[in-house]
Amino acid sequence: MFAWEIMSKPPVRVGPSTPVREAAALLIQHGFAALPVVDADDQVVGIFTEYDALRSGASAEGDQSGDERVGSYMTTPVEVVSMDTEVAQIARHMLSDRLRCVPVAEDGVLVGVISRRDLLRPMVGHDDEIAARLHELLIDYSGKRDRWDVDVIGGVVTISGAFADEAERRMVTVLANTISGVRRVELRTRI
Repeated sequence: MFAWEIMSKPPVRVGPSTPVREAAALLIQHGFAALPVVDADDQVVGIFTEYDALRSGASAEGDQSGDERVGSYMTTPVEVVSMDTEVAQIARHMLSDRLRCVPVAEDGVLVGVISRRDLLRPMVGHDDEIAARLHELLIDYSGKRDRWDVDVIGGVVTISGAFADEAERRMVTVLANTISGVRRVELRTRI
């Protein structure tokens, strides 16, 4: 598996002249730990992290004057990977250097970003995502009680547990079918 297969794109980015407060707002808004910093030609020149934002003095008390710029606090140099870099190599690099994200560039131009979350996605199969989503729906439906076991193999969902009546069996089946990727639903009554 290669970087181009898992990278997030288009990448959210900032420039060296971006105000620190604006960059911090982007980190919060998108739930990112870091943002690539690019110049006018989209060449990666640094990375701006949550740590950099905190280091800048931006705080809830508002003691920052507002004119601090990303370029004064960004981390440099920053290592980038190419689109054909193997994911295993990227993971080793991120773990050994404790990186939260790595920019992906072609000819120096930013084309994507790989975060720790991007590295986790291939580990969690589509069936696992379906099972997790369905489990949440069923917990909500049952009033926060964990009444059913969910198993998913190849998009075929098996829900095991006790059902109050035929109407509840139909409702559980309908809930399961609302999730993208579900091919078939099987219910198993467990007493």
